[in-house]
Amino acid sequence: MTRPTSTSAASSPFPPPPGARAYALSTARGAFAVVDSPAAAGVEPRGVALLLPGFTGSKEDFHLLHGPLAARGYRAVAVDGRGQNESDGPAEDQSPYSRAELARDVLAQAAALGTPLHLVGHSLGGQIARAAVLLDHSPFVSFTLLASGPAEISESQKLRVKLLHDALAGMSMPQVWEAILAMGPPEEVGGPARGFGSVEQMRLRWLNHKPAQLLATGRELCTEPDRVAELAAVPLPFHVLSGARDDTWPVTVLDEMAVRLGAHRSVIPGAEHSPNLDRPEPTAFALADFWDGLPTDGSGPRG
Repeated sequence: MTRPTSTSAASSPFPPPPGARAYALSTARGAFAVVDSPAAAGVEPRGVALLLPGFTGSKEDFHLLHGPLAARGYRAVAVDGRGQNESDGPAEDQSPYSRAELARDVLAQAAALGTPLHLVGHSLGGQIARAAVLLDHSPFVSFTLLASGPAEISESQKLRVKLLHDALAGMSMPQVWEAILAMGPPEEVGGPARGFGSVEQMRLRWLNHKPAQLLATGRELCTEPDRVAELAAVPLPFHVLSGARDDTWPVTVLDEMAVRLGAHRSVIPGAEHSPNLDRPEPTAFALADFWDGLPTDGSGPRG
């Protein structure tokens, strides 16, 4: 297994939000770039959340959540997964990006943080988080699927992933970026997404991604099996959070998944596939409201 290393925070073109710290989290499976924000000064600490980004995304997709979560007493640690943005990984070997390998990375990140965690995964990050929970749920006190569905992505999104795969097969990363700009939204598989910063920062993030990571995880998004029944058997409180519209997994599919999980359900008006970017404050409040309602050990009834 190739161990990832991280770009140093001092050289990063992605400064953390106010009050947060960017650093390389050392784990048993290598170092991972994180943005870590504590609970706000004078606010009683209420818990710690580990935030996993989606396909083509990064820890910066959660930048706008750190402030409101800190104000509610929650420390938030957003991470670049293996081969994403500032976390290193092989450029050509796809085997370290299998779902199982990335799930073990999440468990190593949790172990390195050394505290019970509220786990949040956006889109692809939700499916990686699900695989981690199915391997070992013990580090976690709750699990939120943020715009992340039960199985493979929609047919329209599969087409976009195939276009991206074909482009990566014959073009350089800078050339593919120019093609992405022409693809348009939604941001899940490229496009000039709403985001945390400038188009130049988005371009730099794209160039930091490892092609093997994009190829492997894109393929898995198109073939992911339905593991909701397995997840429902895990003794954790679940939360399904989404925007009011979603092209990657229709909202009705997310509604049905929430019922199957016995999960708390939150829908953010005016948001689409990335509520964390579209409407960050209501999204942060929905997360904090869910966590506030749990027993301190994370056990108890769902819904």
